[in-house]
Parts: sequence; C-alpha cells; structure tokens
Amino acid sequence: MTIIKKKIAYAALIIAGIFTLAGSGWYFTSALTPYQVTQEQLDSYFTYPTHNTLNWQQSTLDKTNYEFTYRSFDGEVVHGRIRYPQPLVDISEPIPVMIGAHGMGRSQIRWFQDSFKGRPTVESVDKIAEQALHQGYAVISIDARNHGQRKDPNYTIADVMGDLHYWGKREPYEAMIRDTVRDHRVLLDWILKQPQFDGKQINIAGYSMGAQVSLLLAGVDSRISDVAAVVPPHADDTTALVSPRNFLAGLSDNKVWLMTGDDDEYASIEENESFFNDIPSKNKKHFRFDSGHILPAHYAAQLSAWF
Repeated sequence: MTIIKKKIAYAALIIAGIFTLAGSGWYFTSALTPYQVTQEQLDSYFTYPTHNTLNWQQSTLDKTNYEFTYRSFDGEVVHGRIRYPQPLVDISEPIPVMIGAHGMGRSQIRWFQDSFKGRPTVESVDKIAEQALHQGYAVISIDARNHGQRKDPNYTIADVMGDLHYWGKREPYEAMIRDTVRDHRVLLDWILKQPQFDGKQINIAGYSMGAQVSLLLAGVDSRISDVAAVVPPHADDTTALVSPRNFLAGLSDNKVWLMTGDDDEYASIEENESFFNDIPSKNKKHFRFDSGHILPAHYAAQLSAWF
C-alpha cells in the first residue's frame, strides 16, 4: 500500500470514528427512554370536556353520502364523511355503525375511494367499508390530527416523527394520537344522539396508526363494541401514554381481531404474538399474513365475519 493510500485509509478511519462518537452522543442525549405511567394518569390523559356546541355542519354528496365538520372538545374543526347503506329516508330502524380510522399520512377519504389524487388506496380499507355497507352498517371516518384537511404546514407529520425519533421529543406525537382519540370520543357523543344509529353496536376498524387509535379508543371508551386492528405498529413504554399495551384491560369486553404481517417493519412476529396473547378478551382472533406492513388486498375479505 502506498503512503498516500495509507493516509487516505487512516483519514477514513478517523472520520468514521467521529461519526460513531457523534452517533453515540446523540443516542445517549436524545434517544427515547421508557417511562412508567399509572392507571390514573392514563385515565386523565384521555378525558375530554363534554359540551353541546359541536356546531355540526353537514352537506349532501348524494343520496347515501354526506360530508361533515364539527368542533371538537378544544375548538378544533374536524372533517369527516358518512356513508349509509341506503338512503337515509329509507332507514326505518336504527342501524349499526363502523368507524374507520386511517393510517399515518392518509386521510378519511381512503375509506370511501380506491384511489385519491391518482394514488391507489393500497391499504384496501375501502374494501372493508364496502363490506360494512353490504352488511347494513353506516360507515363514518374522520381526519386524524395533522392529516387530510387538518394538516399543519408549519409542523408536518414529518416534523412530528423527526422530533420523536431523532430528538427524543415524544410530546407532539403523543398529543397527536391522544387528541385524535378524543376527537373520536366527541364523535361518539354525536352518534349516540342520532336516532338512525344503533348505539349498542358501534365498531371501529383501523389500519396502522388507525389500528393504534382504534385500540386506544376501545380501551378508554366502553361505547365501542368490536375492534379490527390491522397492522398496528409496535408501541412500547417509550411512548407509554399512547401504547395500546397499557390499555389492554379496557379490551376485556370487546371482540378484537388482530391482523398482522410477518415481515412488518413496524412490528415483529414476536411483538405481534405477545400483544395478541395479552389481550384479555375471550373473543379474539389473530390473522397472520406473509407480507410487510401493506397486507395483501385479500385480507379485507377475512373481516366479513367480524361484522
């Protein structure tokens, strides 16, 4: 090896060492560390002020489809959509409801369309909605915080996740999930006041982040009957306030179906199996697919018996 090559190799080792030390420094100063929460803290975190000033606004898209907005517990405007299995004027008895919770970076529109702005709904949640409608359910979905028509251009989802993973700043992420759950609790208040809905049969299905929201909502609110959680990301005590594991006790009376991919980059086989085994409900099922985080489209057909 020539002297020049030796110097280059030595310099490369020094640079690599610097980056290694810098990386180690970041890890020890900014990486997330687990923390513990009490049941009292969890209950308090998801409470919300009830009020009668929802300012519900609804517009007709066609005979079975409606867009709506309402003001949530903190005054934030929530955007969503309802689709009925038949024209509302033809509904003579209360019908069950399925709430659809979308994944991160998506919006409520995915539950009602097989594509949006030229991009396909690869999660196939529109197929779940079709099954629900076929079985006589009304389907309702809202935009999560900082998603869809509620995006914050000054603090995007990428900013939230960057702060979480690179700087150990968990509060914005936990607040986004928490307040999305609370928005759904306000939605439940409205649903129970509508004579066309059967308040004793309100189910929720969610994909990815939506699955996390679904599990949390069912865990804190007894008005949810059945849960279909599709590829929920593994969330441990580094974000304890929004980890479904800490809300398992609230799922003891729910029917819970879990659908996971064996090569999911956000949850391993072992993490999924452990979570399923710890669900206290006696009425539960686990479906595994040979896929990553995006399940094969036929997974939706498995949910026909869930309704």
